[in-house]
Amino acid sequence: MNQAKTLLLIVAMTGLLVWIGGMAGGQSGMLLALVIGLVMNGVSYFFSDKIVLASYGAQPVTQAEAPELYAIVANLAQRAGLPMPRIAIIPEDTPNAFATGRDPEHAVVAVTEGIMRILSRPELEAVIGHELGHVKHRDILIGSLMAVLAQAIMFLSHMAGWFGARDEEGRSNPIAGIVIMILGPVAAMMLQMALSRSREYLADDYSARLTGRPDMLASALERLEAYNQRLPMPSAQPATAHMMIVNPLSGGGLMSLFSTHPPMAVRVERLRHMPIEAR
Repeated sequence: MNQAKTLLLIVAMTGLLVWIGGMAGGQSGMLLALVIGLVMNGVSYFFSDKIVLASYGAQPVTQAEAPELYAIVANLAQRAGLPMPRIAIIPEDTPNAFATGRDPEHAVVAVTEGIMRILSRPELEAVIGHELGHVKHRDILIGSLMAVLAQAIMFLSHMAGWFGARDEEGRSNPIAGIVIMILGPVAAMMLQMALSRSREYLADDYSARLTGRPDMLASALERLEAYNQRLPMPSAQPATAHMMIVNPLSGGGLMSLFSTHPPMAVRVERLRHMPIEAR
């Protein structure tokens, strides 16, 4: 059911991209939108891990450089039946973590320096279990595709706003162009948000089953949320914020309604009601 929902959302995002391309430039604009989508998806598929790691200054580490972190990841990866992912550390005090890579064979688990300082080992294991859930479900690739499509939609929406939308006869319609410029990105953001939230819940559930300690993930999430509200990550970017285990961007109130992460209280409440199974 969740995979069907994911496919439906991706199809909807692609359809929105092509429709906006058609409105911005007729058939040629529609073709341009399709080409942009294919090219950007290809780039995302092969290079998303390198791009994201570079944007956060993440440094790959070896077993000798981070023995405790390596042991946690290796143990959980073996338990999950996954290849050993590469490990990277982000030089940031704000505690957070994410996984990237197009498939389990090319996965990378990245954590900040701050998260290793503030979490206990069981809490850190629960966080790593969450990230391996994303790897297992190939959420990294799906999220990257949605992010790329969203960026393309925003680009074409701005084109429509600047040059006007086109009607069936090819005539420019400035008012329709402005409407598309405003509503296109909002629609893309809502689709991306719906997908990201459902995948976060799945990764939480996977960590609970893998480690047997949903209470540790609940505790870690509460701690991470509190730290990120006080100390937002300076290098965090809206295009990649959905990859983090907690939202690294500052912003509450109305902006929280458009967050790619589920409400923290709901995530914690779900985890608190799951059975603890000591491993």
